Amino acid sequence: MKFATINFEGAAEPIVALEEKEPRLLKDVCKKLNAPNFDCLENFISSIPSNENFFFSLKDSIPKFPIIKIMDHSWLPPVRKPGKILGVAFNNKELMKKAHKDPGVPNFFLKPSSSLQAHMKEIAVDPTWGAVIPEPEVCAIIGIGGKNISKDRALDHIFGYSILNDVTSHGLKFGKDSIAVTYDPDMAREEFYNWRNLKDENDRDVYYVYHTRSKGTDTFGPMGPWITYKEEVGNPNELKVKASLNGKVFTEDSTANYRFSIEDCVSEASKYFTLEPGDIISFGTTGKGNSDFPRGHKSVLLGEVSGEITIEVPELGTLINTIFHKTGGL
Repeated sequence: MKFATINFEGAAEPIVALEEKEPRLLKDVCKKLNAPNFDCLENFISSIPSNENFFFSLKDSIPKFPIIKIMDHSWLPPVRKPGKILGVAFNNKELMKKAHKDPGVPNFFLKPSSSLQAHMKEIAVDPTWGAVIPEPEVCAIIGIGGKNISKDRALDHIFGYSILNDVTSHGLKFGKDSIAVTYDPDMAREEFYNWRNLKDENDRDVYYVYHTRSKGTDTFGPMGPWITYKEEVGNPNELKVKASLNGKVFTEDSTANYRFSIEDCVSEASKYFTLEPGDIISFGTTGKGNSDFPRGHKSVLLGEVSGEITIEVPELGTLINTIFHKTGGL
């Protein structure tokens, strides 16, 4: 089963489908099953994520209702107001080759829900922001919340999976959200420096990088169009991810190349953040390039190219967004 949200007759409306081209209104199917009318997928996900009998009944009931013509409606992000969006940085074996030292645990950052953008909508980029790149990723939507979740139970807490383009501006990151500080000797602690190679014994420089504007700017989180129910995905650590610019593939990789598995990321995140239904965890970008795009996604500078970014994950669907150049962004 797949779930999404569309603009239906002027209102955000959750839909459900067995096949992408044959969606139905979720409220119609739920009414048949004497379930509440969920006005958003967040409420649906938080109410019945572990009720397997309900999902069996839901699946059986879907074909009994009229098909919605998707082309007559615009897409919205499937989950519109998640409590938090967690990203995992450098979670790719190819990218990790450049690291001074392997951190040994996933590196997390946050994106605001206001950065979410829908399928077939624009990614707004100011060309003066420098290197702005797409990051094709698989993400999970939490179904059952929890704290200190064990690795062997981590997948049980996931409702489903989707595609997220973690658009990142290195220009904004290093130009506006970074600062270097040299500590006085009495302030320089060993743990401040374990993550990098020091230049010499007097090197007390510390680099603060805040992924805020660089990853949280409006439209920097295209997501969707669908959430695929977890039982229909198979092994989430073996999903192929392909991304293209105007039909030309710039990266083709697999979640099998993650440095940290999906279970690792969910478990580690829950040690610090109480995970809640509807939360999104995006597990890291593809890393492999090709002859035309030797550095993969890093070869695609959104402020210098035009057209469409397409991300395909066979089990999850296809996410398409148009690049839009505008001074100041959206």
